[in-house]
Amino acid sequence: MRVPVFGLGTRSRSAAVTAAQLQNFYLEPRPQGEKSQLVAYGTPGLDLFATFGDTPVRGMLTVEPVDKFYPVHRGTLYSVNNAGTKTSLGTLATTEGKVYQAHDGTVLLTVDGTSGYTLNTGTDAFATVVDGDFIATPKTVTWIDGYFVVANRSVFQISTDGTSWNAADIGVPESNPDGIVRVFADHGQLTIFGDISTEFWENTGATDFPFSPIKSATIEWGCASAASVCKFNDSVAFLAQNRMGQVSVAMLKGYTPQIISTPDIDNIINGYASVNDATAFSYMLGGHPMYQINFPAAGYSWLFDASTGKWSSLKSYGISRQRSEIGIQFITRTIVSDYSTGDLYEINPLTYTENGEMIESEIVSENIADPDKTPFPIDRFRVDMETGVGLVTGQGSDPQVMLQVSEDGGNSWGSEMWMTAGAIGVYGRRVEWRRLGAPQSGEVVFKVRITDPVKRAIVSAMLNPPS
Repeated sequence: MRVPVFGLGTRSRSAAVTAAQLQNFYLEPRPQGEKSQLVAYGTPGLDLFATFGDTPVRGMLTVEPVDKFYPVHRGTLYSVNNAGTKTSLGTLATTEGKVYQAHDGTVLLTVDGTSGYTLNTGTDAFATVVDGDFIATPKTVTWIDGYFVVANRSVFQISTDGTSWNAADIGVPESNPDGIVRVFADHGQLTIFGDISTEFWENTGATDFPFSPIKSATIEWGCASAASVCKFNDSVAFLAQNRMGQVSVAMLKGYTPQIISTPDIDNIINGYASVNDATAFSYMLGGHPMYQINFPAAGYSWLFDASTGKWSSLKSYGISRQRSEIGIQFITRTIVSDYSTGDLYEINPLTYTENGEMIESEIVSENIADPDKTPFPIDRFRVDMETGVGLVTGQGSDPQVMLQVSEDGGNSWGSEMWMTAGAIGVYGRRVEWRRLGAPQSGEVVFKVRITDPVKRAIVSAMLNPPS
């Protein structure tokens, strides 16, 4: 019989419900009539693009036209071109903490929680905002409808050029006194995320102050982390929270937050000691809109695929989370920063390592049980996967697949059993394990793991297949 090896969920708070889990895999539905309706592909690798040293990049933004992007590393604003060449452009007053940036077509405005900084991206003229009317502790920024919008925790302020600011051009959220977490522009409207509420403002053209709230659109969901907000699948995704106390991952559908995290994902992330440092970015992967959210303090990363609604965990070698922290789109590339170093990477689906380090891809099946908990024999377990993808030399020239079996719902695992997936060109290789015994509990869970730097495409698995 075919085994539900991919699992339709994430490991539950109780392993007795399901132990299913994807790590460094994502799923793709296939058309009716193909031999499997769901295929698992390995998540893409990372190619080194540029490096800034031993501390992480604080923020970065692509501007139009997209021939450069602008990262901030320590106390310096840089430009980086398509060849990965870095140019120092100006000095900030701070050397750590997140920065946020916006661009109006000519001026790039950067805020670091202390000051604002302008860069003319045509002339590379850099300056610190010195206008005495500029709001104190500017934390986030966006650009919309001809205005820069900068916010601290209490108010937001607008400017047409990023240099001149008027103390009267101030807006204050009206629905709740919960503070401003992030200002963000989307679909021609200004979104103001608070801790437990979100307001939507629009440009009415009024002469005194052009923006007014759309009062009927206010929602009773706020944002738990400013850096979790990003454009995603023609909408905005963010780590949401409300008055009930816990967090969920949500995507705006008009003015309505649509929860995209599952109860199992919610249970996991609400178990983290801290979530207000979450970071996120989005990208397209072969037609799959992906949203990656990281929890730095907890040390975990998760990937949501809008095309399937499925979640998978992400993990880099030797650590519990994935290396990528901040992401941007640059020409045809997705560029991401390393959470712990100054390295920048390109996400590449044709790369099977992360800057030379192995990718530990793993699938844990759903719990397969006899209805009466009667022991049943496992004569053979076969993985239907793409074979013959070995490398010419070195690790991966004889790619291996590892299998472990659990008889207690995935709480503990048996010994590792290795099987070759076939050297390069050996396309007919059968990946199959035999004489696996009979689980006395009447229940079994399978774990399939691949670490060699080769393509990973798993079609299905079969328990006791016909010869």
